[in-house]
Amino acid sequence: MWNERYNEAEYIFGTEPNDFLKENFQKIAAGGKVLCLAEGEGRNAVFLAEQGYQVTAMDMSEVGLNKALKLAQDRGVAITTQVADLAAYDFGEEKWDSIVSIWAHLPDAVRRHVHAQIVPALKPDGVFILEAYTEQQLTMDAIGGPPATQKERFGSLTILRAELTDLDEITGIEKQRIISEGKRHQGLSAVVQYVGRKNK
Repeated sequence: MWNERYNEAEYIFGTEPNDFLKENFQKIAAGGKVLCLAEGEGRNAVFLAEQGYQVTAMDMSEVGLNKALKLAQDRGVAITTQVADLAAYDFGEEKWDSIVSIWAHLPDAVRRHVHAQIVPALKPDGVFILEAYTEQQLTMDAIGGPPATQKERFGSLTILRAELTDLDEITGIEKQRIISEGKRHQGLSAVVQYVGRKNK
């Protein structure tokens, strides 16, 4: 499905970074190693590389990641890409200074599998940065988020706090905000924003 969506010249979510990531990336150790989950066409990974981070962009779509590599080349930076399914992805142990999850809407079992690996995979003082749509998005006129048939894929602060108990919460909020990211994310939207830090 995602290979088909990304198979056009246009970057369907735009080429600029997510606003929440842009506001919070400086919480990541300078020059650190960052893993971007479900990174698609690479706009967030390329932005982080431009800030001097060592970035790995992973996604199940080879088409999306090829566009990410092109964007990186156009911007004069380097990123590493990895085609993988989060349902079977091994995050490693104390490997990352940050793990970034922007609009990675996953089924319950996959989300729990991912969240269980966040703390072990982060280095001490590493940060997890996430933004996701909440179920309230279904009542909004905005473009973006899972369909009503996939309600389990929406995020919530309750879920994050229950599944990331070993992180120190820096930011945790559900809110409405204007989003403008390509043609696929537009309008006043309902989101959850979260930043958590691993204890030393």
